[in-house]
Order: sequence, then structure tokens, then C-alpha cells
Amino acid sequence: MSVEEREHWDHRYATEGARSVEPATFLVEVAGRFPPEARILDVGGGSGRNAIWLASRGHRVTIVDISMEGLRLAQTAASEAEVDIATIAADLDNTPLPHGPWDVIVDFHFIKRHLLPQFMEVLRPGGLLVFCRATTKNLERNERPPRPYLLDQGEGWDLLGRFELLIAREGWSVEGRHEFEALAQRPA
Repeated sequence: MSVEEREHWDHRYATEGARSVEPATFLVEVAGRFPPEARILDVGGGSGRNAIWLASRGHRVTIVDISMEGLRLAQTAASEAEVDIATIAADLDNTPLPHGPWDVIVDFHFIKRHLLPQFMEVLRPGGLLVFCRATTKNLERNERPPRPYLLDQGEGWDLLGRFELLIAREGWSVEGRHEFEALAQRPA
């Protein structure tokens, strides 16, 4: 990401705060499959809505995000929830993912296609990827995210081709977005 993108997200978090504190519905649905006290990497986790919920369930969670303001909000919310999370400020266009092995990677609404091979490298064998991205069909009902940040319909299956897909579906979510949702596993 560029300096402009970091400034955009810092400004957005500074003016809007955390847009949601509730964890993603799909994450709640699949989290029962995670190993106890899993080591989890939340990629592009922003203000921590998913990370804090996971930490409150006994997982060891690290957020990596470009926005220092988002990470500050996440740390504040974690302190208020009396849970521990780790945060890493990084531009994932120029910095590799934090070293694993991770038991679980959570990637919600963060579109960086070049990271998918890295997910395979930093996940432990048998590790899980929870992946959710809006598709182009989302523009029928929502202005955001704009086209460059959307998957083409059907693209999700191709992107996760090296993973074993435990759950993979595309459709309108309860949050009102047309998304590709997947729970995928790194082959052992």
C-alpha cells in the first residue's frame, strides 16, 4: 500500500472510529473449528472487531494492518474488553506476512491477491484460512467497496485453488453484501 492509502485509512479511523465492534457473522459460524488457544493472524484487521472477539475466546491473536490509527483503536478496545492482542503495523505490499506458523489466518474484506501464496507459507500444515471478500455483484446494492477491491464472481475458488475448501460459497450475506466466503485448510 502507498503512503496515500495509509493516510486514507488513518483519516477514516480517526474520523469514523470503528465501524463495527461485532465480529463477522461468517467468522462466528466457523470459529468452532479452530483449535483451542489457536495462534491467529488477522490480516488487514483494522480496529480489531474480529481479533478482540477471538481473543475473548482464548485465542492468541495478532493483527497486521497498515493503519496505526486502526491499530490504536484495536488496542484500546482490547484493553476495554480485558483481552490481549498483538498488533503489527505493516505495508503488506512491501513487507512479507509475519512469520508463522499460524494455526489460523483471518482475512476479511482485505484484497491483496499476491498474499495468497504467502498464506500457504505461513500457515502450519492443516492450518485454516477464513476468507471473505465482496464480489462485483455487490455493486448492485452497495457503492462500497469500489470495483478494484472486489472479486469477480467465481474468482474466489480459483484464488484458493491450492487449499482444501471446507466451506466455499458465494451469495448475499446477512450483512447485505454479496460475498465469497470460505473456510479453507492448508493440506497436511
